[in-house]
Amino acid sequence: MSQVFTEEFLSTIIKAYDIRGLVDQQVTPDFTRQVGAAFTQFLHEQGEPLHIVIGEDMRPSSGPLASAFAEGAIAHGASVVRIGLASTDMLYFASGKLNIPGVMFTASHNPAAYNGIKLCKSGARPIGKESGLVRIKDLVISGVPTSDRPAGTSTTIDLLPDYVDFLLSLFPGLDVKSGRRLKVVIDAGNGMGGFTAPAVMNRLNVDLVPMYFELDGNFPNHEANPIEAKNLLDLQAKVREVGADIGLAFDGDADRCFLVDEKGDLVNPSSLTSLIAVRELARKPGSTIIYNLISSAAVKEVVEENGGTALRSRVGHSYIKAMMAESGAIFGGEHSGHFYFADFWKADSGMLAALFAITSLAQSDQPLSSLLAPFNRYVASGEINTEVSDIPAATARVLAAFEGGHEIDHLDGVSISGKGYWFNVRPSNTEPLLRLNVEASTQAQLDDIRDRVLALMKG
Repeated sequence: MSQVFTEEFLSTIIKAYDIRGLVDQQVTPDFTRQVGAAFTQFLHEQGEPLHIVIGEDMRPSSGPLASAFAEGAIAHGASVVRIGLASTDMLYFASGKLNIPGVMFTASHNPAAYNGIKLCKSGARPIGKESGLVRIKDLVISGVPTSDRPAGTSTTIDLLPDYVDFLLSLFPGLDVKSGRRLKVVIDAGNGMGGFTAPAVMNRLNVDLVPMYFELDGNFPNHEANPIEAKNLLDLQAKVREVGADIGLAFDGDADRCFLVDEKGDLVNPSSLTSLIAVRELARKPGSTIIYNLISSAAVKEVVEENGGTALRSRVGHSYIKAMMAESGAIFGGEHSGHFYFADFWKADSGMLAALFAITSLAQSDQPLSSLLAPFNRYVASGEINTEVSDIPAATARVLAAFEGGHEIDHLDGVSISGKGYWFNVRPSNTEPLLRLNVEASTQAQLDDIRDRVLALMKG
C-alpha cells in the first residue's frame, strides 16, 4: 500500500523551485512514484503533452528514483523518454529539442544524503511553487485518481552528441577550433560536469586538465558547490601548478559555472555576466539583458555602455525566466553562477557560459584577468549568511538606520543604495537566515557598511 503524505511533510521538501530532501527518509521511490502520477495529472490539466523526458545525475539513488517516477507517470497515461545520465542543462536541452515536459533527478550541490526533482513544462519552461509545485503537492496529498487513459510507454535515447552539437551551433560563423590553443582546468567535483565536459572539450582547441571527473554521488573530494570558496581551492592550486589559461568549476548537476583566472584568482560571476552581455549585444545590438539584484552595479553600466537595456530581477531562476519571456531578453545572469540564454529556451547552462568564456579568451591575446579587468569596478563582500531569530525585526532595524538619504527598494528583501555603495538584505526561503550582499567603491567603505549592517541584523 502506498504511503500517505501530509501537508506538513511535503512542505519541508517542496522548495521554491524544486523538490529536495533526504534519500530514504523523504525522497523515496514510493514518493517519486506518486509525484510521477501527480505530474502527469498536472500536465493533463495544463494541456501539456503527456510525454515526459527524464534525466538523472550520478547519485546512486537517482536511477531507482527516476524509475519509480516513470512507473507512476506511465500508469497514468504518460509516455516517458529516458536519457540516462545528464546534467540539468542537458535535460533542459532535451525538453526544448523534443518540446515535451522534463524531469531531472538531482540534488544539485547538496551533500550525498540528499536527492531531489527539478521539473519543467515543454520547451524547458520552468515550474516553481507558484507555477505548478503547489498543485502537484496537493495531488500527492489527495491521491491522484485512477486514470482511464491507457498506460504509456518507455523508451531510451542518447542525447549527449546532440547536446554538444547544439551548444557549439550557438556560435554561428565561429570555428571553435580557431584562435590560440588554451590550457583549461576543469573541476567537476565528481558531478555531472565529468560526463558532459569531456564531450564538449574534445571538440575545442584546448588542452584539458581534468579534476574529479569520476562520477561519484558521495563527493569524496569536496562538495560540488563552487559558490563556497573552500571548494575552489583545489582548482586554484591546479591552475597555478600547470600554468593554465582558465579554470572552470561546475556544481553537482553542472547547471552552474564559476571561473578562475590564469593567476588562480576567483572571478566574480558578475564579470562573466558582463563579458557574455557584451558578446550578445554585439551579436544583437540594442537587446535586453537581465541581471539579478545582487549582481555588481558594473553589469548595468556595461550593458548600457554597449547599447543594451538592463533589467533588474529578483534572485531565482523562475523570476529570471519569466522576465526573459515577458521582455524578450536575450541573456540573463545571476551572481550565483546561473546564466540564462534565450537561444537555449531561456534556460540556464553552465557549459554554455563556459563556452562564452573560452571563446572570448581564444579570440584574444590577453590573459583572462586582463580580459575581465574592465568589468571589475567595485569590491564585493560575497553573500554573508547570518542566523537571525526574528527576521522582520532585524530587517526593520536595518531600515531604520539607513532610511535617511538613501535609495530603498523592496524588490527582493531590502536593497539600500548610498553614495558609492549598495547592499541587499533578504531572508532565506528555507532557513532562519538573513543573507547580506554589499558592494562598494573601496574596501574600507565595504568593511564599514558590512560591519554596521551585520551588527544591526544581530541586534
